Amino acid sequence: MRLAVGCAMWTHAKWPGRFLPPQLPAGERLRAYATWCDAVEGNTTFYATPSRAAVESWARQTPPGFRFVVKLPKTVTHERRLGPDADEQVRELLAAAEPLESRAHALWVQLPGSFGPADLGALSAFLHRMPRSFRYAVEVRHPAFFTDARAERLLERVLAAVDAEWVPFDTTALFAAPPTSDAERDAWTKKPRVPRRARALTAHPIVRYLGRDATERTVAGWRPWVDTVAGWLAEGRSPTVFVHTPDNADAPALARRFHDEVRARVPGLEPLPEPMPLPAEDEPLTLF
Repeated sequence: MRLAVGCAMWTHAKWPGRFLPPQLPAGERLRAYATWCDAVEGNTTFYATPSRAAVESWARQTPPGFRFVVKLPKTVTHERRLGPDADEQVRELLAAAEPLESRAHALWVQLPGSFGPADLGALSAFLHRMPRSFRYAVEVRHPAFFTDARAERLLERVLAAVDAEWVPFDTTALFAAPPTSDAERDAWTKKPRVPRRARALTAHPIVRYLGRDATERTVAGWRPWVDTVAGWLAEGRSPTVFVHTPDNADAPALARRFHDEVRARVPGLEPLPEPMPLPAEDEPLTLF
């Protein structure tokens, strides 16, 4: 029985000295992050396909059970909108991701808000063209999928045909009250405002949760997810939950706190690894 938790990235300007050893080389930060969390959103692949050498480094820094949810490139999802002319770029990404082996938990198809019910044929054709050796997770943002029961059923049917998951991005806590910081104000202008969705389609549901910069508001907003995830575990599912806040300054600790709250409800849940200890202020940094 396992719940994996993680963040939107494995390094952040505010993490060294708190979650990561200070002055840690860039090529070692993922190794330190992987002692705090056992999953990460692979957002970098949205902008460029990494080199095979870079991916080999990711694999070396993480244990076999670590989960990468690898986002498809923007050119595939937003510019070519899953058309056949994007297939070669997808193949390049899949080839680059090979060193991750089992760590490549899912390929994340994040679609733009303009991708609506009329585009489901393109999504279906794309998913059927993709190799079955990978797991697929689709995030939609068009309002109709959340407000129109027929559109929702049609999308679920497309996903069920290839055992793909629907990834909810829960922003309800962010939009529950006006923003109170620059980071929250920025998030208000960029994040989708859609209803919370908590229905799993597969044995491997993936949730993206966005809280607030205030810890108490973030924790209050994820309470429904504690219940949902505990229920999924009882059903034999293996969920992955990503915890975001607008500034992400405390995201690793918050992800672990979420895991702790679920584990208090599900005592048989596999624990997270122990975080890498930070060196004392007067102690020289070593990597071994």
